[in-house]
Amino acid sequence: MNRREMLIGAGAGLAALFTSNAFAISHEKGKKTGHGYAKKFENLVDSGLNCLKKGEACIQHCLAHFGDTSLAECAASVQEMMPVCATLAKLASYESKHLKDYLQFCIKVCNDCEKACRVHEATHVPCKECADACANCAKQCEKVLATL
Repeated sequence: MNRREMLIGAGAGLAALFTSNAFAISHEKGKKTGHGYAKKFENLVDSGLNCLKKGEACIQHCLAHFGDTSLAECAASVQEMMPVCATLAKLASYESKHLKDYLQFCIKVCNDCEKACRVHEATHVPCKECADACANCAKQCEKVLATL
């Protein structure tokens, strides 16, 4: 991955961040005010949002180590995971009829991201945290998938 691709990806990541932050804030407000949305799949929504949070930290860490090309695959997998988990959180909160089909795709993307981040877990804390978040999200997806 060259610098141009990394910067383009960072721009896309920032756009996803603004969208996902607005969704996360509204989700938290709904939980505090007692509005019942996303109750059925609350753990799934939370795990998707946690992936976004940990993914942003991982991307920022990769950008801070811009010259370290060993982080390129990690950064690329996180950039793929983030919009997938943002969509997961939305579909789960809407109790979408398409959620079952989407869960299988999300599990694959989260597993790929976890694998790429695990390579750096011993030396890069944000990568480990992102990998852990992806593992948890895949686990939550599998739990819900088993019930649908």
